[in-house]
Amino acid sequence: MKLVLFGATGMVGSRIATEASARGHQVLAVSRSGQSPVPGVTATAADATDPAKVAEVARGADAVASACVPPRDGSDPRGPFLALNEALVAGVREAGVGRLLVVGGAGGLEVAPGQALSDQPGFPEAYLPEAHAHRDVLAYYRSLDDGLDWTYVSPAAEIAPGTRTGRFRVDGDQFMTDDQGRSFISAEDYAVAFVDELERHEHPRTRMSVAY
Repeated sequence: MKLVLFGATGMVGSRIATEASARGHQVLAVSRSGQSPVPGVTATAADATDPAKVAEVARGADAVASACVPPRDGSDPRGPFLALNEALVAGVREAGVGRLLVVGGAGGLEVAPGQALSDQPGFPEAYLPEAHAHRDVLAYYRSLDDGLDWTYVSPAAEIAPGTRTGRFRVDGDQFMTDDQGRSFISAEDYAVAFVDELERHEHPRTRMSVAY
């Protein structure tokens, strides 16, 4: 399968590139720097906020994936991150690619029906802008009615470099914790779940969540 991966040099994107390449998929790693996150993976420079450039690099792919993150420069990330995803969708449509997988956030996961994690007392204030940006983006994807086959993949509340075990749980909108009440996934196992979805196509036009 040919996968065009935007945001490929970040913590999560680089691990998705590693996992997909190890399984024999043809990965084009896209970033503003144009650097390859994995030896042997083809890389190119492109800006995901430019629909024409997105279309140019995505044309001929079986699927496009985005591991792009909201701006973390202290500004309000909501508008820019939504605009990035709108540009990405426009470019994917122009390229004629029907499948888009998106690295999501955990803040919008539900601790109870209709109750998001980021709305709970004690949610870290520093993470609220990014959580709200991700929630806006998910709402945008859910509003699409043109048949674009998207999947939004939410990690656990904590995601960090770690070990690839291949053992984790997958759910939908629900916030998951382990027996000790911790919500965690390694970036490596998140990438396994992400590429599993790429291959198995079990969550079309919906959100899925991943945690231990």
